[in-house]
Amino acid sequence: MARSDVHPVHRFERWQVWPGSFANPPVDGNFPAPETGRFAITPKTPVASLGSCFAREIKRRLIQRGYNYITEETSHPASIHASAAWERVYSTHCMRQIFEYTFEQWQPDLRWWTAPQSKQIQDPFRRVILYDDLKKAEDDFARHRRHSRRALVTADVLILTLGLTEIWQDTIDGSVICLPAGPYVKEGGDMSRYRFRVSRYTENLKNLERIHRIMAVHNPNCKIIITVSPVNLWATFRQDTDVISASCNSKATLRAVADEFTGRHENVYYFPAFEMATIYQPLSGLTYFSEGRENFHINKPTVKFIMQHFFHFFAARESDAAG
Repeated sequence: MARSDVHPVHRFERWQVWPGSFANPPVDGNFPAPETGRFAITPKTPVASLGSCFAREIKRRLIQRGYNYITEETSHPASIHASAAWERVYSTHCMRQIFEYTFEQWQPDLRWWTAPQSKQIQDPFRRVILYDDLKKAEDDFARHRRHSRRALVTADVLILTLGLTEIWQDTIDGSVICLPAGPYVKEGGDMSRYRFRVSRYTENLKNLERIHRIMAVHNPNCKIIITVSPVNLWATFRQDTDVISASCNSKATLRAVADEFTGRHENVYYFPAFEMATIYQPLSGLTYFSEGRENFHINKPTVKFIMQHFFHFFAARESDAAG
């Protein structure tokens, strides 16, 4: 128990007070958190994940530990980051579109890009996935939809990692592309129909609610774990603020959305990966940033720290047995 030194005196659990404040215990390598909001994941539990760069780290560690991580389209290079070839998914808008095209008739006004010079077919909605011709693109996407559906209906646990709030939106039908990149953009493809903007709290919450409704129909018993990626923005498209402020805004918005979303649903759980990296590690006198050219990413010791706590939160006995 921790206590306040103000009047009236309140008694708090250790996880309710700031580590090291007044006479309260300092950080000790064990992230303080309540026991509520947890459930057991066994090595046999089918687990799927998708989201930003941090989703790839979750996948890697679950597979290393021998957990039943769902892997579809294993020969597809876009599947390295998640349970199917969704590639990296940075925004809740793109995340929502995955669930819509998997289970519904999602048909954007402009489905494919054709690079002006190389004539490669590019998928605007998955990060730089390319094809030699339109038939190969359509055939591969049809297969992808089947694999995507199998992954999402098979999962007993689905981990969603939220990344950023900056989006590029089609001004005609409202669909959101992954990002302006690849041969279509480099070769001078027409981007005039797309508008950059910063998405806000309400629409991001609506996207997660839409995902929840779809899953409630197609896999109602699935538990959903929400995280906010601790990976910062490498660059911002915003002209009105700096990249550090833009990154902070993205994470703050998505953290607030995750809190509201978790509180609304009994089958949704929040895992504080973002807080472990960006606050707890510095309190421990450690940096969470990687070194070198990609110093906006988190370093390996921080990933290890986060995943050790993931297993402690959701699979304590297996984690203890693994040392």
